[in-house]
Amino acid sequence: MIGRPERGEVGDYYFTYIDKVGDGDIRTLIAAQTAEALALFDSISEEQSRHRYAPGKWSIREVLGHVNDCERLFTFRAFWFARGLGAPLPSFDQDAAAAGAGSDERSWRSHVDEFRAVRAATEALFTHMPDAAWTRRGVASDNPFSVRSLAYITAGHVTHHVLGLRGQYL
Repeated sequence: MIGRPERGEVGDYYFTYIDKVGDGDIRTLIAAQTAEALALFDSISEEQSRHRYAPGKWSIREVLGHVNDCERLFTFRAFWFARGLGAPLPSFDQDAAAAGAGSDERSWRSHVDEFRAVRAATEALFTHMPDAAWTRRGVASDNPFSVRSLAYITAGHVTHHVLGLRGQYL
């Protein structure tokens, strides 16, 4: 089993997400989370997906667009470091990415289908990750990351936004 990341493997901020992940094999947890997240997303109508809980906040479509973008980002970083590619990776500006995504111009169904596809790629990456790769490290956004921390961040980020959707939007 892949152990939980320890302090020092990743910047303290990222424990905001890591601490939202339960105990167990991270690969199994991610797979179980997929079904739970899709059940929620499938319960949201096209009309509901346009909802913003306050002026200036993202719509539900923009939230899922952000989740999809970040999942790609986190798993790309995991891939990069797992394969021993040493160059530091640049920062990611979530607001700039969201502004350029055009999420509200797409159907809700397209966002849900994209989550399903991106998550399938995530599961495949982590399922086939060599044992030695899980503790490899690199730098992104001027922060240290281990591969296993990125797997936990991936899961915790989805949990963070699912909780936000349930608590603030729905």
